[in-house]
Amino acid sequence: MKIDQAKDQYSNPAPHSVVVNQEGQYAIWPSSGQPPPGWSKTGFLGSSVECSAHIDEVWTDMRPLSLRAREADTLAATSNQSRVLTG
Repeated sequence: MKIDQAKDQYSNPAPHSVVVNQEGQYAIWPSSGQPPPGWSKTGFLGSSVECSAHIDEVWTDMRPLSLRAREADTLAATSNQSRVLTG
């Protein structure tokens, strides 16, 4: 791929959509197409640069949703154990 083609790929003014999967991970997808299975449109439309800026604003925790849930469960269990021990 030529450098100019790669540059155009990331600064494409054509309409794009921001999509999200069940793990809370975001991506940019051409607005004219349906996202792949497991992904859904968030409703944000713009150029690829605008979509990227939007993702930077909303995707503040890069950990997958399942990992965040496991960590929250572990933290809750640890907290409950310390309450039992300190009575």
